Amino acid sequence: MKNCLNTLLLLLFALSAAAQTFTRRDTLQGGLRPERTSYDVQRYDLNITINPDKKYISGYNDITFNVVAETAKIQVDLFENMQVDSIVFENKVLEYKRDNDAVFIHFPKSLAEKSEQKICFYYSGNPVIARNAPWDGGFIFSQDSNNKPWIGVAVQGTGASLWYPVKDTQTDEPDQGATIKVAVPNGLMDVSNGSLLGRTNLGNGYTRWDWEVKNPINNYDITVNIADYAHIHDNLNGLDLDYYVLQENKDKAAKQFEEVKPMLECFQEKFGPYPFYEDGYKLVETPYLGMEHQSAVAYGNKYKKGYLGNDLSYSGIGMLFDYIIVHESGHEWFGNSITSSDIADMWIHEAFTTYAESVYVECRYGYEKAQKYINGEGRNVLNDKPIIGIFGVNKEGSGDMYFKGALMLNTMRHIVNDDNKWWEILHNFAVFFHNSVLNSQSVVNYFSTQSGISFTPVFNQYLHYTQIPVLQLKVSGNKLQYRWQTDEPNFTMPVEISVDGKTIRLQSTNHWQKTKIACKTLEDITVATDKFYVKVQKL
Repeated sequence: MKNCLNTLLLLLFALSAAAQTFTRRDTLQGGLRPERTSYDVQRYDLNITINPDKKYISGYNDITFNVVAETAKIQVDLFENMQVDSIVFENKVLEYKRDNDAVFIHFPKSLAEKSEQKICFYYSGNPVIARNAPWDGGFIFSQDSNNKPWIGVAVQGTGASLWYPVKDTQTDEPDQGATIKVAVPNGLMDVSNGSLLGRTNLGNGYTRWDWEVKNPINNYDITVNIADYAHIHDNLNGLDLDYYVLQENKDKAAKQFEEVKPMLECFQEKFGPYPFYEDGYKLVETPYLGMEHQSAVAYGNKYKKGYLGNDLSYSGIGMLFDYIIVHESGHEWFGNSITSSDIADMWIHEAFTTYAESVYVECRYGYEKAQKYINGEGRNVLNDKPIIGIFGVNKEGSGDMYFKGALMLNTMRHIVNDDNKWWEILHNFAVFFHNSVLNSQSVVNYFSTQSGISFTPVFNQYLHYTQIPVLQLKVSGNKLQYRWQTDEPNFTMPVEISVDGKTIRLQSTNHWQKTKIACKTLEDITVATDKFYVKVQKL
């Protein structure tokens, strides 16, 4: 039966994809073909110059890779508005063919399986400028209050190949990390991922800032941040904490960022050690709201509590902390350490990280406030389309992956009905899949195995369909009857109800079941919709 249901789901996905229009560019960006799967990236060594006045990038990326299957052609990606200057292999310039944003590189002879190879990809151009970062991808060229350049980039979803040559798929992270060397005009600083190796005055009016990432890293996480930054250093039990902020905001930042230590202590307790200890933790002030750039978290919340001074939970609790610090830092565990193999499974990043917000609230302020917060966020759920997107075409699903996804996890906690066990499962999930690329099925399998509960129907209903489960209740012969109404066939999930102040746990399915509970009117029944994200229909 399970195999039949999986086949049915795949068919539904195929029909959904067929009903939409996808271009060759979409399939080149989102799909896997031999030119991508034949090699495994080991490291990127990016060395570029950024001219703020001309909004221009020039330089190269050394791409070191292992050959997985013998091949004479590979695909590297670079947006078609950017210029390919040359691609060099063993001191020879290679031939290539461009197809939309894909660059198909031809080698003079086949590369042997299991061999290590390296190409140097020279490029230049004016990268796409974001209209409204971080919601659309691109560069942000702005100025601080002293009219000095203030530059950032955010490309999640749009693609890292918007600004540098890269194997632009989440399936492959550089196993050995990366170096990011960025030359900027003297008087400015570049802050990128990882640890600062040093800086070099190039003698031409530019200084190059050299950064090294020792861990695997998402394509979209690699970043540059350019400004006249002030630097604040701190430490948490041996973990380097570094903050780079505009000069005029140094005092405000020192106060606002006091929240980092209790947040990291909470997350390490609940999700395991900070995943990128060797690379340190950084907050970098940016001219856009924020982004989870690994070990260089982008911060643009203007030193306000909540989300730019607003409470996304409508409960007042969201004003107790800085949303961007907490949310974007939560991505270090979910999204950066644990990464979905396809953007269609981006819920793995966003649901767990949004759930992490309520985890932080619980660490600081207790269970009741955490439940009030996460349920308040439910007002943002649209139930407009499935959370899981279309695979192979760089198409993510509904924005409900944030709040609805978090409420699904909160529901799962109460299905488990044992907090010690729940926290152990969640902690071990983050630790076991440290620096892993995975898909939804891996998540379903893990939580089902570790809990001893088949979570497949629960994940399917919340992720693959628009509507949430509806608990139908009716009275027959003075006895309470109940069932689930769902899109997912053979759905089963427990739920708590209260009758005259007494809590009862129902093991509900799609079939009507009768309780022994004497009940004259449904007004006597209360469903724990704060613990289970469901609708209730009293018939």
